[in-house]
Amino acid sequence: MKSRITVDNIRIPLSACDADAVAIAEKTLKRNRISYDKATLHIHKKSVDARKKNDITFVCSVTAEGDADPEIKIPGIRINPIEELTFGCGAEKLCARPYIIGFGPAGIFCGLILAHFGLRPVILERGGSISDRVRAVESFYKTGILDTETNIQFGAGGAGTFSDGKLVTRIGDMRTSFVLKKLFELGAPENILWNAKPHIGTDVLRDVVSRAADEIISLGGEIRYNTKADFVGDGFVVVNGERIPCGPVVLAPGHSSRDTYMNLIAGGYSVEAKPFSIGVRAEHLQSELDRAMFGDESLSGVLGHAEYQLSHRRGERGVYTFCMCPGGEVVAAASEEGGVVTNGMSYHARDGKNANAAVAVSVLPSDFSGDPVKAIEFQRSLERCAFLAGGKTYAAPCQSVGAFFEGRDGGYSGRIVPTYMNSNVVPADFNRLLPGFASSLLKEGLSSFGRKIKGYDSPDVPLTGIETRTSAPLRILRDERLVALGHTLVYPCGEGAGYAGGITSAAVDGLRVAEAILSRFKRD
Repeated sequence: MKSRITVDNIRIPLSACDADAVAIAEKTLKRNRISYDKATLHIHKKSVDARKKNDITFVCSVTAEGDADPEIKIPGIRINPIEELTFGCGAEKLCARPYIIGFGPAGIFCGLILAHFGLRPVILERGGSISDRVRAVESFYKTGILDTETNIQFGAGGAGTFSDGKLVTRIGDMRTSFVLKKLFELGAPENILWNAKPHIGTDVLRDVVSRAADEIISLGGEIRYNTKADFVGDGFVVVNGERIPCGPVVLAPGHSSRDTYMNLIAGGYSVEAKPFSIGVRAEHLQSELDRAMFGDESLSGVLGHAEYQLSHRRGERGVYTFCMCPGGEVVAAASEEGGVVTNGMSYHARDGKNANAAVAVSVLPSDFSGDPVKAIEFQRSLERCAFLAGGKTYAAPCQSVGAFFEGRDGGYSGRIVPTYMNSNVVPADFNRLLPGFASSLLKEGLSSFGRKIKGYDSPDVPLTGIETRTSAPLRILRDERLVALGHTLVYPCGEGAGYAGGITSAAVDGLRVAEAILSRFKRD
């Protein structure tokens, strides 16, 4: 049986190239008398170790295929059987075409697989196409008039389309490599296959989503934009009051589909509240961040712009950075009238002046009595408070770190210009807008992060909010067959159903559901 052989922790100087890491791996394998196919040798992962500013290095893993025995244990070398993603074929008759609700990462990958195997899925997406979304978002920025169906949350590609396009995941699933390879085939940059912190960027990701849609359609699938499913059941979906017969339904609505959640709860679906987070977006000058983390901002030309992931805990709660966007901007991510929501976005080049990241505090089910409906209202009430604080114009509340610690409005200077909606921000005090547990832990976190990255908690660093859509506030329960509890043909899927936390993990869950459907039903 073929094995994948990986040589880890190969350190090379910044002046070296990938071929140097590969050469070191070859010598290591030969020295340990491990046979491998030289043609398959390639960089598997590549990251930067900048902990010692005077000795920054690349850290690489190099992999190859061969006949090596997985039982061999050698420090620094991993040997694992090669697992291939396979799709079974079931015996149950498929009485109608499958429907997929939502065209985010989960819906896209589920749709790609079902279409590839001839099931001709019908995909219902409440928002518009990529071009429609871009126009709607641009119009929102210019006019302040929000399209509640096509926006940064809803439409082709899901919420991740207007983000940094990060693909980092910790789920450790073999399907991850399948997702990355497919994204590359659809036009994502090749370095996502080996970069330890892969990202696509919103501009490139939009094209990737469009190509995925084209592929599904070319294989006999169908995508109906601007079509919201009000309810789904076993063998039917309801759209605009019309009950439409169908086969299995993949329920992948996205984490902001609150009306869908409410309809499902009212319709008797088993739903539980889950933890999520709330917070603000912190912005720093990217050049200063590069200098703080690399010691020399010019190294960003070799290493790429500095990124970070920080966390701090107090008891059962944590505060952490989320969706860090080098060279990006803070975006207006509202999907309901009368609410302000922030998120982060960057283009593939990451060439903006500022870096931003959510600094978010964990919210526990006990904070809203464990009630899924109250979880939704918890998020919504914060967004409405932010809207009122912003003057009811979708301007966002903004406050400097120094003012936040002192409990006074605003305080941000012109040194770091807030990027939200072309600087459409107003002075506010997050001590009043956030719950007490969140504001106090946010202060602890900022101080902790300032000890880890010089200048992170500088008094004039602007904080913009409110960030509430870090993840779904609830989970639509499913059994070991991935079918919704109490149902036979409904498959909750992806981040909006509570089973993922980002582009890659949502896509992986879409693959899992596609596998479950294919292993159950016959193919024509």
